[in-house]
Amino acid sequence: MSKENITFRLDNEKKAALDAIASGMDRDRSYVLNEAISLYLDMYQWQIQEIQKGIAEAEAGDFASEEEVQAVFAKLNNAS
Repeated sequence: MSKENITFRLDNEKKAALDAIASGMDRDRSYVLNEAISLYLDMYQWQIQEIQKGIAEAEAGDFASEEEVQAVFAKLNNAS
């Protein structure tokens, strides 16, 4: 996999926290940043896919029935 350099600004507190994490892991800052970006991308790619699935279901008319909605509300209220 080819790699590119990217430059961005980071406030001092975040840089210090990043350096502390890297030090605690015995890794360099680039490793920690790459891990963080990978997790961020995974999370948001999953979220976008779920939103797209929901839109497709809605466009297909695949909605929960009134009974299904009430059952979920009842379950949530009883869990409190």
